[in-house]
Amino acid sequence: LQPSVVALGHGNQPVVGHIARQQLTYAPDTTVASAKRLIGRRFDDPETQRIRAQVGWTVYEGDNGDARIRVQGNQYTAQEISAHVLVHMVRLAETATGETVDSAVITVPAYFNDSQRQATKEAGEIAGLKVQRIINEPTAAALAYGLDKKGSDRKIAVYDLGGGTFDISILELGD
Repeated sequence: LQPSVVALGHGNQPVVGHIARQQLTYAPDTTVASAKRLIGRRFDDPETQRIRAQVGWTVYEGDNGDARIRVQGNQYTAQEISAHVLVHMVRLAETATGETVDSAVITVPAYFNDSQRQATKEAGEIAGLKVQRIINEPTAAALAYGLDKKGSDRKIAVYDLGGGTFDISILELGD
């Protein structure tokens, strides 16, 4: 597992993952750990305001009313920060498999609205990926479980525990 944390302002390249998470303790003003929570949100969204009060970096209103991130005078969209995480994951996948990764299916929380899904797709495109599909995390879990297996009708409970959430989706499988 890789944390979705991006440390900025320490050289030309962002630091992503475990090393970036370590920097949260001594550089919270230059380490972004909640971009996914801001992606696709407007600045005046109550959730954006809640996040804004909890982080060490600046959340401000972009020209089109979206929530933007400012670190050491540099301005970023949540999509740009998320793209750094995706690039990091692509590099890890390419190292592990020895194959080139140029497309992806990206999972999002089931509660993401259309704006958040589109912004997630944009993050993938910024990362240089051809985004094949955006799917709900519980759907991805069900697919990994074996949604495609033939058999009798059944019900599956998929729990999503982590990242400050505890969600459950009930899937009814059948013809």
